[in-house]
Amino acid sequence: MSTDKVIIREIFIHELPVLEDMVYEAIFQPEGADTLPREIIKVPEINVYIRDFGKQKDDYCLVADLGEIIIGAVWVRILAGTIKGYGNLDEVTPEFAISLFKEYRNQGIGTLMMKKMIEYLREKGYHQASLSVDKANYAVKMYKNLGFEIYSENEHDYLMVLKLTNRNLWS
Repeated sequence: MSTDKVIIREIFIHELPVLEDMVYEAIFQPEGADTLPREIIKVPEINVYIRDFGKQKDDYCLVADLGEIIIGAVWVRILAGTIKGYGNLDEVTPEFAISLFKEYRNQGIGTLMMKKMIEYLREKGYHQASLSVDKANYAVKMYKNLGFEIYSENEHDYLMVLKLTNRNLWS
């Protein structure tokens, strides 16, 4: 599929419920592993990524729209409250979440969404952004190509940071 048919745009308020699908799709599930039940999105450490989205000043979401159908989303928010995000760095760094429905992965759409959100965050004056990613996730390579660097790691995940004050290396 050609990415020229995909429009990356801000999410509309009436579309916010799609974030339930997107947060589920964002959970890394290795090939061959038992599929996690959809109810996992209700776990507080996961639900914090979407609960009341759009009500915090640092909530931003872009969607990948293909013929008026949302096929993916990239969203950021600062998750430094009682329940911190997996990629939490501090109280001022927005944390990325991104997902695409399976049939649209590995086609460059995720990279397009990330680039648009990175530019959006730069325009808004943020100094850095973070994310957490499973070490086995193929997206690690994409994040590195976009300029994210490994900040810390544990047994399964990397905490990655992108300095937004650096000029765009990939344009």
